[in-house]
Amino acid sequence: MKSNQLITAFLAITLFIGCKPKKENQEVKTTTPNIVLFFVDDMGWQDTSVPFWDKTTEFNELYHTPNMERLAKEGMKFTQAYATAVCSPTRVSLMTGMNAARHRVTNWTLKKDQLQPMEVNHKTLSFPEWNVNGLTPVEGIDKAVHATILPQLLQEAGYFTIHTGKAHFGAIGTPGEDPSNIGFHVNIAGHAAGAPESYYGTENFGNGKKGKEEWAVPGLEKYHGQDINLTEALTIEAKEAMDIAVDKKEPFFLYMSHYAVHIPIMADDRFVQKYYDMGIDSTEAKYASLVEGMDKSLGDIMDYLEEKKLAENTIILFMSDNGGLSVHARGGEKNTHNKPLNSGKGSAYEGGIREPMIVKWPGKVAPNSVSKEQVIIEDFYPSILEMAGIKNATTIQEVDGLSFVPALTDTTFKNPERPLFWHYPNEWGPRGPGIGASSAVRLGDWKYIYYHNDGKMELFNLKEDIGETNNQIDQNIEKGKELAKVLSDHLRKVNAQMPAHKSTGKQVAFPDELLK
Repeated sequence: MKSNQLITAFLAITLFIGCKPKKENQEVKTTTPNIVLFFVDDMGWQDTSVPFWDKTTEFNELYHTPNMERLAKEGMKFTQAYATAVCSPTRVSLMTGMNAARHRVTNWTLKKDQLQPMEVNHKTLSFPEWNVNGLTPVEGIDKAVHATILPQLLQEAGYFTIHTGKAHFGAIGTPGEDPSNIGFHVNIAGHAAGAPESYYGTENFGNGKKGKEEWAVPGLEKYHGQDINLTEALTIEAKEAMDIAVDKKEPFFLYMSHYAVHIPIMADDRFVQKYYDMGIDSTEAKYASLVEGMDKSLGDIMDYLEEKKLAENTIILFMSDNGGLSVHARGGEKNTHNKPLNSGKGSAYEGGIREPMIVKWPGKVAPNSVSKEQVIIEDFYPSILEMAGIKNATTIQEVDGLSFVPALTDTTFKNPERPLFWHYPNEWGPRGPGIGASSAVRLGDWKYIYYHNDGKMELFNLKEDIGETNNQIDQNIEKGKELAKVLSDHLRKVNAQMPAHKSTGKQVAFPDELLK
């Protein structure tokens, strides 16, 4: 009996211990992370109070972005992150992992099957039939790139996918114009156009204006007539969409793609008065208010994640699609709004392509850390797939991007030097430094630019000369030849399109054909 009593007691104790709930810090869970990609339109490297250089500048003192500061303190700041010089090429690279020279959506899209008017009417160059119809999820669309698109893969992996704001993936009348066709469960206000007709709910975000239908922001009718800014309306809608994912108990991918800070430069009335009070140019005061409104949205999203107890299992990536606008529509001196970087949007110079980038990944990324790793927009595709735990994804396209996850999780990590490429066989329109048809490569500290119209070449050491003021092509011809070959080899490998000279009908030469 004594033996049986001992056995019974032992079983009772074992059962009690087994049923006792574990403390929270004892639980071991493998949870798929939520992912928020906070994407800003036309935001320059200096349009923030967060310094992305080794010193604070006057622009960092002017702009007020406390939530970017908050995100940088909680995550990693990338000081050498790049996109393309204009919007659609960047967005297609983001969604496909392809370099622009390969996917051929090398300029901004809008009208089906049509080159831009400034390309048709160019005086000296004849431009190639680039993929004016943008990105497509299905075969058979002419002048479009067919690819396995990022949200499609995330959706297949169980993510609830949300598109909010600017799309600008495909031309009007093509499948790619609607984000719900490319893997997003929810599309909020995304369509073919790359700018809003109006930021104001009191103006119905441009709806109802004759001749402006293609620019009017769709799908926000419930805010029409209200005194609300577009940035705020999009943020409210994004939070409601995340609520759906939370209720469904599904991980979500939120592509928070703001129209801000793209033109038209219209004051965000919540913030503009203090900038007027500073006495700065009125256009610049309005621009600064758009920047702060964007930052408020970031803070609202971060607050939402904390309130819903999702913050510790949510990755936030912050990025812009091209350099800050500077050649027109701004106040003050043109081509100076991104200093110390040269020029701005549309330019092959750093002001046109270097971006503010921050990544927060709780438990993986060291808070308040900085990476000098050189990354480019197509790297987001494999990086996000890796973050989501999607391995060996099968894609239609060849992916050029490399995952930057190793740099996130190990501050000592350094990729072997690899070249970064830009290719723009197009015409943007405005005239300014570094703006026009060109190709460029960065390898290590060196950057080489080749201009298609006149064959001009430039070589800069960015470590010594971040403002690209000292062209060393004549003093360092061997380095120029080396990079000209690296660039030319890439362009040939991806069968990159080149313009032709109208005077002769001959295709523009590859740079290594001129610099031998």
